[in-house]
Amino acid sequence: MPSVRDLRDRIRSLKNTQQITKAMKQVAAAKIRRAEALQKQSRPYADAIGAMLRDLIANVGSIDHPFMKGGRGGAPGGVILMTADKGLAGSFNSNLIRAAEIHARENADLAWYAIGIKARNALRRQSRETLQFWPLAQGVMFDSAQELAHRVTDDFTEGRISSITLVSPKLVNMMTQRPEVRQIVPIAAEQTEKKPAQGSVEFEPSPEFVLGRLLPKYLEFTLYSAMLETNASFYAAQLVAMNNATDNAKKLIDENTVEMNKARQAAITKEILEIVGGAEALAG
Repeated sequence: MPSVRDLRDRIRSLKNTQQITKAMKQVAAAKIRRAEALQKQSRPYADAIGAMLRDLIANVGSIDHPFMKGGRGGAPGGVILMTADKGLAGSFNSNLIRAAEIHARENADLAWYAIGIKARNALRRQSRETLQFWPLAQGVMFDSAQELAHRVTDDFTEGRISSITLVSPKLVNMMTQRPEVRQIVPIAAEQTEKKPAQGSVEFEPSPEFVLGRLLPKYLEFTLYSAMLETNASFYAAQLVAMNNATDNAKKLIDENTVEMNKARQAAITKEILEIVGGAEALAG
């Protein structure tokens, strides 16, 4: 049985840990509010670019753009693995890495792009070649999304990769962040929810020309939106993890306090018995 001193040291250590997890919980709560605000600000642009893309596809007879065609045969498939830069968020990063591993088992020939330090480290451990790496939350996120979009676009159009698949989290709610594996290039007609154009729409100089300019922007914003969602999902997962860690620390403190009181009471009882025994021996 641990001594009173051991239990007291353990309780002190748990209280220090609890203070850290409380502070991290508060930081995550503040940062997720900012991340959600950025997501809400980007939604009008997402709605507008999606509506314009649907109108264009409805007005274009034949679509002659690399993003709407299959990639070069024999080239590896490009996979963008998107995780957070840091841990202490429960199974958030490991779930994304596991989804990427399952996709890798189903598709042998793949080329990898890493977003987030945890993604880069996971690919290194698995001895998978990473074509390029970008941190998630360092620098301007939109600039990173543009650089990523330009790199994968060049690789796809030049035939170095045959497709672009994104592995990223979907923020269902504060308690649930689900890994999602989706192919974003080539763009299938179903992905754009093709519908008849609403009202009279004119495109200058031509729908094909506008579509050629819009599709790269659509890819940029798809990646930027995924980065925003990954960032928000990470802080949501960290908030839940730190809340659980704080509660667990409190439970352990209570359990160890009870054990310490029992040990202290046993020590006091033992001392009393020794004193009584000594007194009786002297009296005898």
